[in-house]
Amino acid sequence: MPAENYPVKKGEDEWHAVLSPEQFRVLRQKGTERPGSHAYDKKTDDGVYHCAGCDAPLYTSKTKFNSGCGWPAFYDTVPGAVVRHEDKSMFMTRTEIVCANCGGHLGHVFKGEGFPNPIDERHCVNGISLNFKKE
Repeated sequence: MPAENYPVKKGEDEWHAVLSPEQFRVLRQKGTERPGSHAYDKKTDDGVYHCAGCDAPLYTSKTKFNSGCGWPAFYDTVPGAVVRHEDKSMFMTRTEIVCANCGGHLGHVFKGEGFPNPIDERHCVNGISLNFKKE
């Protein structure tokens, strides 16, 4: 979905003003944080994970699980919170996930890996693209 189709519209300077340099690299430039580098990977508190760019609720702790991949993993989203796109970078085809409110890059979805969750799907999300709010 082109950037102009997301409800939250900001120019590059506006994004630089509200995001840290690393958040900007991940959310706005489709970067990836190092595996195991963010505390949310191991976080088990009850609450809601919001987009670090626009504060839209994206995931709940009820759908979070330990995948061992080094990034926070979820098997489902808050309804309508995430948009999927085909990503042909890195010499492969993957499914990119972005915030439906601002278009910020979150990570990728992987299916059929055999995780014991209701839909055998893993949303591999950069922790830096999230803010956590306790319930």
